[in-house]
Amino acid sequence: MRTRLLAAAASLSLLTACTAVAADEPALRPVSVILDWTPNTNHSGLYLAQARGYFADAGIDLTIVEPGDTSGLQLLAAGKADFAFSVAEGLVPAREQGAEVVSVATVIQHNTSSLISLTETGLERPRDLAGHSYGSYGSELEEALIRTLVECDGGDPDAVELTPLSSDDFRIGLTEHQFDTAWVFDAWDTIRLGQIDGLDVSTIPFIDYTDCIPDWYTPLVATSQQHLDDDPELVRDFLAALTHGYEDAIAEPQAAADAIHEAAPEIDAELLTLSAQWLAPRYTDDPEHWGVQEASVWDDFVGFLQDNDLADAGFDTDAAWTDDYLPVD
Repeated sequence: MRTRLLAAAASLSLLTACTAVAADEPALRPVSVILDWTPNTNHSGLYLAQARGYFADAGIDLTIVEPGDTSGLQLLAAGKADFAFSVAEGLVPAREQGAEVVSVATVIQHNTSSLISLTETGLERPRDLAGHSYGSYGSELEEALIRTLVECDGGDPDAVELTPLSSDDFRIGLTEHQFDTAWVFDAWDTIRLGQIDGLDVSTIPFIDYTDCIPDWYTPLVATSQQHLDDDPELVRDFLAALTHGYEDAIAEPQAAADAIHEAAPEIDAELLTLSAQWLAPRYTDDPEHWGVQEASVWDDFVGFLQDNDLADAGFDTDAAWTDDYLPVD
């Protein structure tokens, strides 16, 4: 009996000690991140970091939210989200409208946009768009980009027909000749149309014409100025875990594709794999420094907006972005 009592007392002491240690462990901090679109390979590092526990290791209980009627930047500004995937062309007007949102990392180092068309259409360079139709979302930025590209390449921008897109199904739009070309992202739409749907497509990459139009960050990761002021350590911890995820996505694209597919099994697995492989070497010019932005890229992009009356002359570009919270070697 004495032996049993001693054993029970020892077990109780051990349980009490373990409970005390558990009570001393800090609770995970709830953090929300809003996507800019449905899950795709632009978000590879986010899903891979979540799957591998990097956010939990950083003391973060992360919730990933798909976008709704309210944009992620609006939710950031209203204090209803902590981070958001967005684009430079969205962040600039948001700041002009009073939203104190700041880009803290670029997801991809350079613009991966292109103008896509069926190869049979014969569109090989911007000036070829004259006499053809462009499927337009109806934004002023689009029109400025198309006109600048065509004119800079020696074509007549007035000869380009801007046709409103009836849907974002580019396969139908191209094959049913609703338009001749449209603005797509190569890592997703071009791969899907060419390698999954089997269409013979050609592209005019924006990055090939930076002597005419600027490079810019699309997508990027943003947070609120309030977070930067009130809880900079949270921003650093989030970005450290996110950076780790993108570093893994660069080194292990199939793991990145698998992480997204696990979270969103409705997405075509082959498209995820091909896209993850295509993006892996393009997330950053330096695999050891994901997320880094450059002042010249921001200045050139905002300058383009200002030249086309799409941003105020006094816009404070320096306040729109920062690299100060990215991991430091």
